[in-house]
Amino acid sequence: MSTPFVRKTNRLSDAVQHIQPSGIRRFFDMASTMEDVISLGVGEPDFVTPWNVREASIDSMERGYTAYTSNPGILELRQEISKYLDERFETPYDPEREIIVTAGASEAIDIAVRSTVNPGEEVIIVEPGFVSYAPVVSLAGGRPVSIGTKKENEFKLTKEELEAAVTPNTKAVMISFPNNPTGAVMTKEELAPLVDVIERHDLLVFSDEIYAELSYDNEHCSLAALPGMKDRTILISGFSKAFAMTGWRLGFVCAPADITAAMLKIHQYILMCASTPAQFGALEALRSGRDDVERMITSYKQRRNYIVKSFAEIGLSCHVPGGAFYAFPSIENTGMSSDQFAEGLLKEEHVAVVPGNVFGEGGEGHVRCSYATSMESLETALDRMGRFLKRHSS
Repeated sequence: MSTPFVRKTNRLSDAVQHIQPSGIRRFFDMASTMEDVISLGVGEPDFVTPWNVREASIDSMERGYTAYTSNPGILELRQEISKYLDERFETPYDPEREIIVTAGASEAIDIAVRSTVNPGEEVIIVEPGFVSYAPVVSLAGGRPVSIGTKKENEFKLTKEELEAAVTPNTKAVMISFPNNPTGAVMTKEELAPLVDVIERHDLLVFSDEIYAELSYDNEHCSLAALPGMKDRTILISGFSKAFAMTGWRLGFVCAPADITAAMLKIHQYILMCASTPAQFGALEALRSGRDDVERMITSYKQRRNYIVKSFAEIGLSCHVPGGAFYAFPSIENTGMSSDQFAEGLLKEEHVAVVPGNVFGEGGEGHVRCSYATSMESLETALDRMGRFLKRHSS
């Protein structure tokens, strides 16, 4: 009689077991079971991808372009990305050696970290920030180290905060401006002092610029555009936010040629190439999508002004976000934690927001509210939030 098989080790990796599920999903899952919910939690445009972009993708399939592209993406698209970055943000990249088209900015972040960070090396994560940054670093074997920016400084990173977080084991810093969830934007003058710290400590920078186009009051400035920084910066961006193409899953990553070659090794094994029809759609978006982008930006700015003004009227302080499509009001005067506020608001008034603590250090005491929804929905949501605050005022 054979001896029953006994597994001696856990079938799951240690890295995965130590990562917590996304804190955003819990509230989406709760909201999905309820009726009449207005969601201010969704991090995507409420616009449909422009028709000409959809048509270009469909046309490419009808013309038979359904096979793999080259690993880094269609050269014509990489050339347009290079032209776009140079003209819009003064960050020129060689389309043949320094650009990879990816499955969204998420893949770009992953391969950027995995190609540069060794086990045990530290990556500074500027927080509040997107929920995937620290887990991606951990999965690569690195050690995420958080910097909590301050609401008094409108959640902008200072030279002193960065300097204090650097250790001899620091390899890189992960930043994202315009920021998700705070909407913070850093100007060229505000970014410049960081360069001294980065150069002195020989750091790399992962710069997530997916919201670059959604800068309302100042032109976006990339760290890569500052003197001496292009060789240290891995620029991550994509088509999801500005071009309303979230479901297309198309991004890009730009870096010095040696880093790009390393990222391409991982990209070609895990993905082969980004979606071919999506690449043709992105090509059309870059060539003729400027008017659509401007139209969406105008609408977002109107909604931003409305939501910040409305927060003040119902008793919530909120800095004016300079970019992205999120407001990050303080709820500290309610005496509730971020989780308590978000859960109570959802259960009592059927308005879904995201608790600030899921975005890391400095997020507690705030909630993220997306204004990428209709003005009618915003007005109803703010009325409901006002009722909730009156009910719970001390």
